[in-house]
This record gives sequence, structure tokens and C-alpha cells, in this order.
Amino acid sequence: MPKVTLRPNESVEKALKRLKKKIDKEGILKQVKRHRHYEKPSQKRRRKSQEAHRR
Repeated sequence: MPKVTLRPNESVEKALKRLKKKIDKEGILKQVKRHRHYEKPSQKRRRKSQEAHRR
């Protein structure tokens, strides 16, 4: 889990923005969305091939 410490004289909004940026960079949000519902093996293969195609 990424952590963000509040710097001196830093607003909470800026710290929250840094936290969101870290979460997005690490791909945590995508992983949570993927595990929200069961994914059939055929859907998993299709998703992986589409991701490989994008690169």
C-alpha cells in the first residue's frame, strides 16, 4: 500500500493528489477493478492478448 506523508506547509489536497498519482502508477486501481467480479478463463486470455497488442 503506498503511503504519503504530509510535508510541512503542504495542503491535504496536494498530498491526496500525490497519493492518487502513486496508486495510478502502481496499477492498484486497475487490479481492484479486475478482481471485483469473476473473470472466466476465456475472458482472461482475451484481455491479456488485447493488453499485449496495445504495447
